[in-house]
Amino acid sequence: MNENSVCPIWGTAASVGTAGGRDGRIVDSPRAGGKYFISHRAENLLKYKDESFKALLTSWLLEQRRLGVEFPEITGHTISEIEKRRDLPVHERADKLLQYIHQATSAIGEQVKFQIESGLIQYPYMANLENIDDGSLNHYRIMAWSECTKSNFFDEVEFLLGYIEERGWIKYNSGNEHCVLTVEGYARLADLEKVATDSSQAFVAMWFDDSMKYAYENGIEPGIRDAGYKALPINKKDHINKIDDEIIAEIRRSRFVVADFTYRDFEACMDEEERKKAGARGGVYYEAGFAHGLNIPVIFTCRKDVLEKIHFDTRQYNHIAWEPDKLEEFRKALANRIAKTIGDGPNKTQDT
Repeated sequence: MNENSVCPIWGTAASVGTAGGRDGRIVDSPRAGGKYFISHRAENLLKYKDESFKALLTSWLLEQRRLGVEFPEITGHTISEIEKRRDLPVHERADKLLQYIHQATSAIGEQVKFQIESGLIQYPYMANLENIDDGSLNHYRIMAWSECTKSNFFDEVEFLLGYIEERGWIKYNSGNEHCVLTVEGYARLADLEKVATDSSQAFVAMWFDDSMKYAYENGIEPGIRDAGYKALPINKKDHINKIDDEIIAEIRRSRFVVADFTYRDFEACMDEEERKKAGARGGVYYEAGFAHGLNIPVIFTCRKDVLEKIHFDTRQYNHIAWEPDKLEEFRKALANRIAKTIGDGPNKTQDT
């Protein structure tokens, strides 16, 4: 990768290289939180997007990495999906900043340094990635984790640091530009890591196509019910809010997520209407990644014939592969996986 390049999203120092013949580039950008692939079409679309959009895109990249995707892929479709996302509330941005500070340390009491006044931060296009010090890199990553924009990041970062300092979660030395987690900060992190252990709800992330109705009704839903939980696919819930907000709220209320990555293979489509519905289910990747970020367990499933075609970084997880004519086996396998990894739910009975 070329060390003397810039991040296509932020224009900051990054390593950029080719993508093995694909129509796009692979980028390693501290300001975007790490590595990603971006298509040329997506790069062109980004030219017309403001910094608030880029901050949302950066949050999406971080969620994908929590899911285990080493190189999240930004395509034209990704750009369209990001347009539907909401901004993180300020208190969530502060929590994300606290989580980064914890992630950046390896021992209790260790300082996390950053350089708000660094020339490399103020004039990022002049920087060479290999010459940026740890303080500047941390500041890039702080902005990525806390969904800050470039035009006013001085005020934003300072405000968020002040917010978590006032709550006693860090000791912040603005003069020497470093902070240290406090005992109260570790307690807050422990609270953030808690899952809704009393919840009987299982959130279902899947492709809501007519072709999947039979699999849901005869495999996914009864498998969850057999384990003692109640399945909630978001399309079954009445709501008046934005669908994005409803998804986030219901995932937070859930004990775990069942994420099915089945999709219509473009190459197998026979007509134009089918092709319009083809492609990987971006929403499922997003919902599974969001759950991972909250430390909510995710059960991975996929129809057997497309399992080898889903994103290669997601295939590392142990999926339950199912077949349309063997849904009873799938139902039992799903119930067993839930029981072994999550435990029996509050609705478990002797009959189930």
